[in-house]
Amino acid sequence: MKIYSVGGAVRDELLGWPVTDRDYVVVGATPARMIELGYKSVGRDFPVFLHPQTHEEYALARTERKTARGYHGFEFHAAPGITLEQDLARRDLTINAIAKDEAGNIIDPFGGAADLKARVLRHVGPAFAEDPVRILRVARFAARLDFAIAPETLHLMREMVANGEADALVAERVWQELARGLMERQPSRMFRTLGECGALAVVLPELAGQFVGPAGNHTQAALDAAAARGLGLAERFALIAMRADEAAISGLGERLRLPQDCRELALLAVRYRADIDRAAALQADALLWLLQNTDALRRPERFTQLLEVCAVDAHGAATAPYPAAVRLRMALAAAQAVDAGAIAQQCREPRQIGEQVAQARRDAIRKALRE
Repeated sequence: MKIYSVGGAVRDELLGWPVTDRDYVVVGATPARMIELGYKSVGRDFPVFLHPQTHEEYALARTERKTARGYHGFEFHAAPGITLEQDLARRDLTINAIAKDEAGNIIDPFGGAADLKARVLRHVGPAFAEDPVRILRVARFAARLDFAIAPETLHLMREMVANGEADALVAERVWQELARGLMERQPSRMFRTLGECGALAVVLPELAGQFVGPAGNHTQAALDAAAARGLGLAERFALIAMRADEAAISGLGERLRLPQDCRELALLAVRYRADIDRAAALQADALLWLLQNTDALRRPERFTQLLEVCAVDAHGAATAPYPAAVRLRMALAAAQAVDAGAIAQQCREPRQIGEQVAQARRDAIRKALRE
């Protein structure tokens, strides 16, 4: 029985990056032996175990065979006779097919270390074409590492799209990979890669047009600026969705089962981007209308996210104040300072409470504007 550290942990060590998660492959063991040693079985599709002390994942060496289209169309085989090289051969990229033994020796049968030095993303072998998720993973690694994609790998990705393999992608897995890619250091590269291989129109048809031509260049630059500013997932998604059709965003939300915060912020950006952009010239009535329609008084944190999205879209990575946001924050603070409860208590006619509160807020905003 031999244990090897594999995949991302070894890759990141060779890059000199901090390692947060480690995965291990166990060669020469059986599930019964792992249980006997105190490991806890957690794998559903193939034998994966948690270490009794560290709780890190240990998977038995395995091979896989394609049985049907899509992410789930595989049959796995794990046995003591399967070698480390056989296990590594089923991985996606050479840089993820490197192992390290318990003595610290590097095992690199597919040249992953050389590709790390050359800053190239290259598929391990023809089995790459059997799993369409790997198209998304290559695009995500392009966003994280800023590596070039080997021409033969890009060609294979294009063939997979042309053959309809990408059509079998499961919605949840698509969003999982897109969300991770959006949070990388240069997320624009993920969408550029998906566009180059033809997968963008398949996995994200509602937004594919947002990455074409001069408008597409703007979207990509704004997205990277959001990453530089450290904005969250909801803000980054809103940036790529804010010029799309509202119905398309709603449909996309249902199809990919988007998180509620991503869906809500994107729809607000679609509806009110233009109004927010001209807010620096708006007066009290229009400012209050915008605050009310974006639900800023009840959800100021989300409104702040919306202003961040519009600021990045307008100014990119520039740190200069966004005049519209300055004016809207001032208006929001003034409106929030109005004591709606006190007005309600003093109002004799309940039907007039809403208008009296609104009038008090307009007056407060006017005063703030004058000052």
